[in-house]
Amino acid sequence: MKKLINKPEDVVKEELEGLALAYPDIVKVHFEPNFVYRADAPVKGQVAIVSGGGSGHEPMHGGLVGVGMLSAACPGQVFTSPTPDQMLEATKMVDGGAGVLHIVKNYTGDVMNFEMAADMARDEGIKVASILIDDDAAVKDSLWTAGRRGVGATVLAEKICGAAAEKGYSLEKVADLCRKVNINSRSMGMALTSCTTPMAGKPTFDLPEDEMEVGVGIHGEPGRKRMKLQTADEITEMLALGVIDDPAYTRIVREWDEGQGEWVEIELVDPPFKAGDQVLAFVNNMGGTAAIELPIIYRKLHEICEKKGLKIVRNLIGAYITSLDMQGCSITLLKMDDELLELWDAPVKTIGLRWGM
Repeated sequence: MKKLINKPEDVVKEELEGLALAYPDIVKVHFEPNFVYRADAPVKGQVAIVSGGGSGHEPMHGGLVGVGMLSAACPGQVFTSPTPDQMLEATKMVDGGAGVLHIVKNYTGDVMNFEMAADMARDEGIKVASILIDDDAAVKDSLWTAGRRGVGATVLAEKICGAAAEKGYSLEKVADLCRKVNINSRSMGMALTSCTTPMAGKPTFDLPEDEMEVGVGIHGEPGRKRMKLQTADEITEMLALGVIDDPAYTRIVREWDEGQGEWVEIELVDPPFKAGDQVLAFVNNMGGTAAIELPIIYRKLHEICEKKGLKIVRNLIGAYITSLDMQGCSITLLKMDDELLELWDAPVKTIGLRWGM
């Protein structure tokens, strides 16, 4: 293992120290428990948005904290869920009186710990809504989840919901918007290599030089299949068609019902993509892919979308939800409407995403 680190056990702490020193106009960092929060938090009268998960996926989540996006992010150790006390203290720090939305990726530890934190925050008088992100079209269940994994749509939801909060949306409206983004998103990723976690010091899984994993998770979880290496166009077609042709399906999620004062299970039916839809196309670098390769993937994705009758009206290309040093990419499509377009275009100023400011 060759990495620019000191001690493996200090990686997350030292990364957070570096963020605080490099970007004091955007974020502040709280230690013990660890979380990153907006430099101007709390913003009075504005819905706050909190997310988080294991480290190793940078710039998500800490690099997406700032004006127009997240209010706070809770980083766990590498590929390890943050703890309820991190989430609770972050929620309390950024609450401006209008309530807090938790955006939660569908991984067992994240779901359990965010639910505990939300309950504790409510006990302290903070209004909290929680929305689950589960957009991975590759697999229904994985080593880490019950149901589909939360991947690329997380970044899109954080941007769009952050913009809505800046515009003064209520907590209920921001939660509904987050749910809409999730329902109308699909993602799929692939890996050319494994990643290497600092503590393990060796690849997470074995992937021969002439093979690739299609549908891999952001922690290196198995995907749909392992196969011989293909060309960029062939890989893009597998991912794109896996996303576009994913059928409508019913998902059951647990959400907090404010009226009943309890967690309830609700049933959501997702619409598939169809000709005539406008979409945002997100081509994501899994962390170790050369930047020159991503436009090659986007080029083929654009061609496939045109053939399917989908009009790409916005795009995002780059490393936003990574898996340490994994070589590979993921594709996310989000069906857009006028509201989502306006919110996507709204100003944002974070470490990892910035425009209009």
